Amino acid sequence: MKKIFIVLPVSILLFIAVAGCAGKKQENKPGTPAAAAVSAAPVTIGNETLLLLKDLEQNGDYVKSKNYPSLIKASIVNESLNSKILVLDIRSAGQYSKGHIKGALNKKFEELPGYFESGIKPFEYDKIILACDDGQVSCYTACLLRLMGYGNVYAMRWGMSSWNGSFAGEGWLKGVSGKFESKLETRVNERPAANGMPDLKTGMSTGEAIGKARFSKLFAEGAGNVLISAEEVFGNPEKFFIINLERKDKYEDGHIPGAVRYKPEGTLGLSEEMATIPAGKTVVIYCGTGHNSSFATAYLRLFGYDARTLKYGNNGFMHDKMIAQKTALSWLPFTAADVNNFEVEKVN
Repeated sequence: MKKIFIVLPVSILLFIAVAGCAGKKQENKPGTPAAAAVSAAPVTIGNETLLLLKDLEQNGDYVKSKNYPSLIKASIVNESLNSKILVLDIRSAGQYSKGHIKGALNKKFEELPGYFESGIKPFEYDKIILACDDGQVSCYTACLLRLMGYGNVYAMRWGMSSWNGSFAGEGWLKGVSGKFESKLETRVNERPAANGMPDLKTGMSTGEAIGKARFSKLFAEGAGNVLISAEEVFGNPEKFFIINLERKDKYEDGHIPGAVRYKPEGTLGLSEEMATIPAGKTVVIYCGTGHNSSFATAYLRLFGYDARTLKYGNNGFMHDKMIAQKTALSWLPFTAADVNNFEVEKVN
């Protein structure tokens, strides 16, 4: 349970007396560093941040819904091509011309808000499916669009790599690697004390207006720096605040040095939890496949964090270990078995 004390008009102070997520069993005993990491010191959360959090909660609280994360398999997309769906390919025009899903339209990431607002009537479709090369940018994009209120948007799992082998060879099959398995650590890294969240500074006075300003900024910035490579992270892990989104047993079996474990359902949307994520560092988020972490990256970016998702997730640096422990730890390693041979259209 948390106690909130509000001081106006300068700021809103949250006195955090949280020992864990409400209604959920603690993973650490009282008195351990993890329990002490939740600070009793006042933490400043900007008024715009709280207004945006409240607006998102009132409009369905997507990150705590059963539809989060909104992923769809390539096989389901293929079966649905003759139904009321729309496939949007958000890869480059060059990639699209070399081959795409039958009937898919090529759209730039930056133009999607305008296209959804005036180019189509989004809710005339049962599903709007986003496809990119590896599935991660489409996951990032799907999260933003879902948060904007488009509740029928999905990202295709594994991206075009799962659609046809002609894409997988330069995508997931090329990207998986076990090259950093020897550098994993098993030590449990505790969360920092809560220290506030980024100041949004949109100048708007309602949650809806603040959200529109933030979405507009994120789409205008593009998705060019959403992904970060394992080489860059392992090259200097101290440079980043690294978030691991795996189960406790998977995390403790081996993770990136310095990585701190967070649970999406117990972090995103909760100011007292998000306030433990340092606002002044680049945040790297990773999971098994990079899909869930891409959704989380979108959410944190919406709230002003400099967040990146690790390309290919665990698959990008400990793939051999995932194969060996697939049954024991329920890993999801990408293999040739995940590649289909569905029809591809080309631009003549």
